Amino acid sequence: MPDSTTSNDIESVQREKSAEVNYGLQAVDDGNAVHSEAFTDGGSLYAKIQRFAGKFGVEQRGIERVPDDERTDSSMVQVGTLWFSANMVVSSFAIGALALPVFNLGFVDTALTIVFVNFLGILPVCFFSTFGPKFGLRQMVLSRFYFGYYGVKLVAFFNILACIGWASVNVIVGAQFFHAVNQDVPGWAGILVISIATLIICTFGYRIVHTYEKWSWIPIFIIFLLVLGTFAHSGDFNSLLPLKTGPAEAGGVLSFAASVFGFATGWTSYAADYTVYQPVTRSRRSIFSWTFAGLFVSLCFTELLGAAVATAMAANQDYSESYNDAAIGGLLAEVLVPRYGRFGEFCIVLLGLSIIGNNCPNLYSVALSLQLMSQKTSRVPRFVWTFVCTAVYLGISLAGYDHFESALESFMLVIGYWLAIYEGISLTEHFVFRRASFSRYAPETYREPSRLPPGFAAVGAFCLGVAGAVLGMAQEWYTGPIGKLCGADFGGDVGFELAFAFSALSYLAFRGVERAVYSR
Repeated sequence: MPDSTTSNDIESVQREKSAEVNYGLQAVDDGNAVHSEAFTDGGSLYAKIQRFAGKFGVEQRGIERVPDDERTDSSMVQVGTLWFSANMVVSSFAIGALALPVFNLGFVDTALTIVFVNFLGILPVCFFSTFGPKFGLRQMVLSRFYFGYYGVKLVAFFNILACIGWASVNVIVGAQFFHAVNQDVPGWAGILVISIATLIICTFGYRIVHTYEKWSWIPIFIIFLLVLGTFAHSGDFNSLLPLKTGPAEAGGVLSFAASVFGFATGWTSYAADYTVYQPVTRSRRSIFSWTFAGLFVSLCFTELLGAAVATAMAANQDYSESYNDAAIGGLLAEVLVPRYGRFGEFCIVLLGLSIIGNNCPNLYSVALSLQLMSQKTSRVPRFVWTFVCTAVYLGISLAGYDHFESALESFMLVIGYWLAIYEGISLTEHFVFRRASFSRYAPETYREPSRLPPGFAAVGAFCLGVAGAVLGMAQEWYTGPIGKLCGADFGGDVGFELAFAFSALSYLAFRGVERAVYSR
């Protein structure tokens, strides 16, 4: 591991680059930004590792602020294609396909929920993506301005759990696609293929992640179009009209909406990570628009397609049996394999590999969250943490493939409520206390605890947000007292709504007191 001279190496080079640091409340300056040569300067073990990695084109930067003159990513298209590829995957198809078998919804009510809830869910992702070019800070580092230098470790911890947990669930799903095509392929083989491919891409960092996502959506989109055309001509689509009414329908819509919202808004905690190299002069409207287009089109397309294909289970026993035998992989195989044979099986394998595009943001960003946890973890290069996290989620997924996949997925759904809490606190801070003005941030203070919010208000509001989630959630193993009132026998999930409301309102009160006491 790097020795204790690491920070001195970086700081000495930084002083040479910028003799004067301006600590005024400006939207952008280069204060406390770390220039690229700082990572390789000196004789420490850290610098030697970075120099070795740099020979292969590995991104050396982690959570350090990107200086203005190194924000040179000129492509706007890849801002959209990153999110388009990350969601043009079987995981989002699966979200839509849950509507009928899990929530007992028809196609029309499912479609309305998908479009409306995705629109709401992606707005925070689009909004926080605009902070990357302006400040050159990663999303979790940016969160220090809401949670404080120490309080942000709480949300970073939840982000680590989310990244590793969903990476584990995703590779299990991808491996099941391989197994659905060939029963002789063991689950561990598919898990290894997807995990190693994701590791290679994320090790190289920002540029290669963007490059992969720029093109990986094309074959997957073509296959989904093939699924759409084949299924449309099959005559198996069932709109399941007329629409149902009553408490059971309301509860089903609310719970399905929670699943859709959680998947869409889950990218919020990574948002700025993928725009930090965009020029500081980049239009916020452009960043917002490209992010919105990439997310909204891919999510709605795949989820609506999944919901449409799932309607066939209402009247066609073959679809129901395929789904019961091999879940989403079986459902898609029922569309493609009988019609296209071996080529259909090849398409199923490619769809399983689409998980790589979905897991790249998870694996890239989890390393940044780990660096944020302490000074010691920040001295471990980002690409080393990428390798460590791959080993961790490999172990989880290999064990979970045969034993606790459903328990793991239930756990991930529960911790997803933290995102609503995070948004409630962050958005309240920005729009109320910073008056929606970028000029009220001092990005150069991101490494100075004494100039950041103390974090007591955010942590307190976070705890009350958790209480709101518990009151409103409706999961298979637990339904909160308010959740029980929002549906029939199984209630309706309003955990996200209550988590956001509890955290935002309590933060409004706590932060007012905190500012009065600490004046920051």
